[in-house]
This record gives sequence, structure tokens and C-alpha cells, in this order.
Amino acid sequence: MEKKIMLGNEAIARGAWEAGVKVSSAYPGTPSTEMSENLVKYEGVYAEWAPNEKVAAEVAMGASISGVRAMCAMKCVGLNVASDPLYTASYIGAKGGLVYLVADDPGLYSSQNEQDTRRIAISSHVPVLEPSDSEEARVFTKKAFDISEEYDTPVILRTTTRIAHSQGVVNLEDRVEVEDKEYVRDPAKNVMVPANAMKRHKVVIDRDAKLAEDGATDKFADINKVVYTDKTYDILVPVKGADGKASGEFKKENKKVGFITSGIPYQYVKEVFPEASVLKLGMVTPLPKKLIEEFASKVEVLYIIEELEPVIEELVRSWGIDCVGKDVFPLDGEYSANMLREKILGQDLDLSDPANVPVRPPILCPGCPHRATYSVLKKLKIHASGDIGCYTLGVAAPLSVVDTTLCMGGSISMLHGMEKGKGKDWVKNWVAVIGDSTFLHTGVNSLMNMVYNQATGTVIILDNSTTGMTGHQNHPATGKMLNGETTYAIDLVKLCEGMGIKHVKVVDAFDLEKLEATIKEEVARDELSVIISQSPCALLKTYVPKGKCFVDTEKCKKCGKCLTPGCPAIKKDKETGFSVIDETMCNGCGLCQQLCPFDAIELRKRGE
Repeated sequence: MEKKIMLGNEAIARGAWEAGVKVSSAYPGTPSTEMSENLVKYEGVYAEWAPNEKVAAEVAMGASISGVRAMCAMKCVGLNVASDPLYTASYIGAKGGLVYLVADDPGLYSSQNEQDTRRIAISSHVPVLEPSDSEEARVFTKKAFDISEEYDTPVILRTTTRIAHSQGVVNLEDRVEVEDKEYVRDPAKNVMVPANAMKRHKVVIDRDAKLAEDGATDKFADINKVVYTDKTYDILVPVKGADGKASGEFKKENKKVGFITSGIPYQYVKEVFPEASVLKLGMVTPLPKKLIEEFASKVEVLYIIEELEPVIEELVRSWGIDCVGKDVFPLDGEYSANMLREKILGQDLDLSDPANVPVRPPILCPGCPHRATYSVLKKLKIHASGDIGCYTLGVAAPLSVVDTTLCMGGSISMLHGMEKGKGKDWVKNWVAVIGDSTFLHTGVNSLMNMVYNQATGTVIILDNSTTGMTGHQNHPATGKMLNGETTYAIDLVKLCEGMGIKHVKVVDAFDLEKLEATIKEEVARDELSVIISQSPCALLKTYVPKGKCFVDTEKCKKCGKCLTPGCPAIKKDKETGFSVIDETMCNGCGLCQQLCPFDAIELRKRGE
């Protein structure tokens, strides 16, 4: 069998291809993005970027109902957008296998909250598989499609940042060409009017019970794995008070311990307790009650190791099984092997400063057009209702422009709420800022609401011609599909004008004079207006830098105006006080040049 080292996301793409998937739809969202970028490379699969996760889930559902295997992919907060179709897809079930890849983000590496997908899965009655390494990511993806078809249900494949972006050895197998299921019209199953949905809900309840029962049998032995040993460890045992609750104190005892865990925490358990009894759950909802009861009966102290929410722990405790969980382990952040050593073995480890590395705060790249737009807003002392994207970094000093960030598309709706709450004059000191990809994701609806409800305000679409934050993916306004094919590019100007917005202006983000005049003009209106601040992302492969900027020290007055936007390519020399530009970072955007009141910065164009 051929082997290859793969990221978890690559392995999922491989597993989907091997499983015979035919349709995949997704919206890019770290840490799930690379799955789609790899899946599109395989023959026999149609893979696309959708404008948002709800659309992606509906595309996959349509393909499934037609009788083919399909999937959609998203990050954890994207599941909120897709939850509308998910809850009803659970009632309808799956003709062709239907899998949702959802990537959670413990530790908040790239998300606005720490969300546990298992909570939504339980509420929507959708089973969840969770791999612990790249090979399991491949295998569990295939297993998810099988479960989906056998139990007539969508299946969530839950990963986390650590699984999605870690590498491991993967066994490569051939693709299984799954025969399309015959489509048969079945309104009672596929049309969720209340009368039909009431009947389907009972089917879903029975399905949950069947999955939980089967999860404790050999049928799921390849994903719910049990290892029993007689190994004991010297551990910290919580001391309980007279009421039976943990007192907060601990005592050292030698005990036969057992661990119930899943996903990446399993790797930490095996590193610290290689000889302990472990029940590794590959299906984390619904839980196999009989298997867990049997396992718990064979150990003296039962630990439940799960990142984020106490999903497993709460259900296990409800069955009357004593265990150690969130009374010891944190509800937030990523776990680690060292954390288990400290919390269970009592080893005195300083985990507050894990590595002595230089602080590297996130910052907009040199030549980023968002910095140019924000520099004008800062000069005008205008507040920005922010959104999800690279441009959220406008919250940080020295720009300090973005005042709010809630969710995709929220900037426009929040500006609308401000205007309705505080009046037209109040929002003349505000704008909503939103990226081109995010605008097409959910900003369109928010802008439509402003038009419909006769709002006043200015929306600035920061159009850098890509989905920048997740790695430069295409979207409906770029004119390119996921597979690179040319397609129709949505015209943002015509789209806004088609809603009835009279004032839609397009400005080069680096034309500071025109941008300033345009912003002043538009925020002063008693009408809704849109400014499209346009310039390509400096990291796009098609972007050609203008050249390099240099400081003429004979003209430089050390005023520091060029430093105000916080470009990482320019800094103040501590000894001389002059501004210095790092030519290895500069791409000649000219922002600092325009800000210099003494013409002390020169742009040398490429080839000069």
C-alpha cells in the first residue's frame, strides 16, 4: 500500500475521493480551507466555492437527494450560517452519503469564538465522527459516507486546528465508484412541511437510539477503540466533601486510571499515559452508553479528556458514572501533554510561558490597501463598524479605527442599528467596512435591509479582489472558480445599484486625496451610499509591485507622519531619528510617500 505524509485536510480530501464523492461545496474558512483546495485536484469530483456556508450545505443536500455522495466544508462559526439547512437535513436524511466537514478552533487561532460543534450536532440530531490523526481523517471520512447511507442521516466530520494542520502518514487506497442511487419522488420524506416533519422527527429519535446502540458493538469497533490494562499511576485524586462534591483539594494516590477521550486530546493521553486503559471514541455523538458503562466499571478513576465543552462528561455523569472532567480541566483553549502532567500527575510545570519567543502580533501586510483606507478614516476621526477579514486588524494601534466586529456581514447591519437607534447625524461619524468576499457572503442581505428600511449611512467595501484572510481563494466577484476556470464576475457596482442605491463610488485605495474627498462627501449625505475602495491584495500572485520607496535623509524632518499607518516596512532609526524603509519588505505602494509633507520619500519604479 502506497503511503504519503499529508495534512489532516489533505487526508480528508483523499478519503472523500476514495469514498466516491461526486459533489463538494464550501466556503473558505481556516482551518478547513485546504480540504477543498486539495479535493478539486482529483478526477471525478465537482468541487466549488460557494458564497457562504448555507449555500454550500444546500448544494450538498441537493446532490445527496439526487442520489450521489456529496459533502460541504466550513469552519466552526460557518456552521452557524449552515445550521438552518442542517437541522432540517437531519429530518430528511441522506439518499447519497452526505458529510459536513466542520473544523473547530480551540485556542482561537483564527476565529471570533471558541465554538464546540458537538453541541450543535446533538441539538440537530446529527452523528459526529472525530479523527485523531491524518490517517484516521482519511478513514473516518470514508466511514462517514457509509454511516450516512446506512442510517439515512447527514454526518458531521469534526476536526480541530491541530488535526487539520498537522501532518501524518496516510495509506492511499483506490477510489470506490459508488453507483448513483435511483431518484424516487418522496414528498413525505423530502418536503418538510409540519405534518411531514412531525413524523420524521420520530424517525430521527429512533435513529439516534440505533446509532448509540450500534456504537457499543463490534460494528463500530474500528472507530470506538478500547484498550484495557492493569497499569496504575500516582495521581492527584480530587477530595470530595460531605455533599459528594469536589472540595477543590487533592491527594496523591496510586490508582488504576482510565481515560475516555477523542480527537487530538487522545494523542496527549497516549503521550503521558502510554500504558493506561483508554476508550478512544471515534463517534462522539451519539455516545455508546453500554460501552462506556463497561469501560468505567474496569477502572478506579475515570478521566474524560475533551477540549472545550463537557459534552461527553455531562452525559456520562447523567448516567450515574463518577468521573473527573471539567472540575479539573479548563473549558477554554487547547489542551497539551504538559497540562495533563500538571493536572493529573501533579508535576510542577510552569505553563504560563511555554516558549521564550519574540512577540509577533498580527499586522496588515506591507502594501495592504486596507491600511491606506484606514489611514484616511483615522485622519477624519471616523469610527468603523468592522467585519470578519484581514481588515479586522484595523482595530489595533496605530490605526485604531475599527470599533466593533461581530460576525460575517454584521458590520452593515450594526451600522443600520446604530442609525435607527441614534439618528442620522450620529452615523455621519461612522462607516461600515466589509471585504469583497464577506460582502458577497452575507453583507448583501444586510445592505438590502438598509435599502428596504430607508437607512442613512456609508458602507465601504474593501475590495482587494480575493478572500485574503484564508489564503487568497476566489469568490463570485473575482471571475475565477475553485478549479481555476474563468467565470462571470459579479459586478459590485451594478449589484449595489440594482438594489436602488443612488450613490456608489469606486476609488483607488491608494489615491488618498480622492478617497478622503469621497468619504467626506458620502458620510455627509442623508441617504445610503457605498464606497468601493479598490486595490488588489499585495500578496496575490498576479500583483506586480510598483517598485521600492526610499527616504531622502536630507529632506526628512523626522516628523513621523510616514509612520502613522503602522506599515511594517518602515521604522524610525533609534540613533538618527530618520525614517528607514526595509527594501526587502517594501512593494512601493506609495502610502508613506503621500503622507510625507516634505517630499522626503522617493518611489523608484521597477527596472529603474
